[in-house]
Amino acid sequence: MLGETARITLLVTQTLEQLGIAYAVGGSLASSIHGVMRSTLDVDIVADLSLSHIQPLVAALSKEFYADEEMIRDAIERKSSFNLIHFDTAFKVDIFVRKLRAYDQIQLKRRRTVVIATDPEQTVYVVSPEDIILAKLEWYRLGGEVSDRQWRDILGVLKTLEGELDMNYLQQWADEIEVVDLLKRALKEANKGINNA
Repeated sequence: MLGETARITLLVTQTLEQLGIAYAVGGSLASSIHGVMRSTLDVDIVADLSLSHIQPLVAALSKEFYADEEMIRDAIERKSSFNLIHFDTAFKVDIFVRKLRAYDQIQLKRRRTVVIATDPEQTVYVVSPEDIILAKLEWYRLGGEVSDRQWRDILGVLKTLEGELDMNYLQQWADEIEVVDLLKRALKEANKGINNA
């Protein structure tokens, strides 16, 4: 995995673990881990944050990251997102506060441990491959269905893990978050790509 990305991700995830905050890495880093590797300008992390976490989180990260206490408070109250900016590299870590709907609750329960650095071996929690497909389908829809990068990430996971994905889970939650049509289209395109390979 990309060395600098892994190092900065670990600075944040190890802090979350030390503070007992459940999290999972998502976004393009998760789709790269489960599918086709590509460079990314930031890291997305879903975290189960509450107001009591703000001060210890800011205190633990403030040497390495710009972290705005008010922005974090606002994100927790609105169940939205905030970012941390690494001082030395300007690399951005976007933290998405876990929402209350059923799908967002189950995402963290299904997270997986993945090795992202060796010598010594270090791990992070990453959203499951099914959940990164669903999350990216939802982002693709919210973005007006125009992002080629999001679509390629989705197809990359579907092709890489063909035959290994929990299709019942995918169908159930695609229906719940209203992306069934996009899932059908992605599966059709991925299968075409596999058969033509």
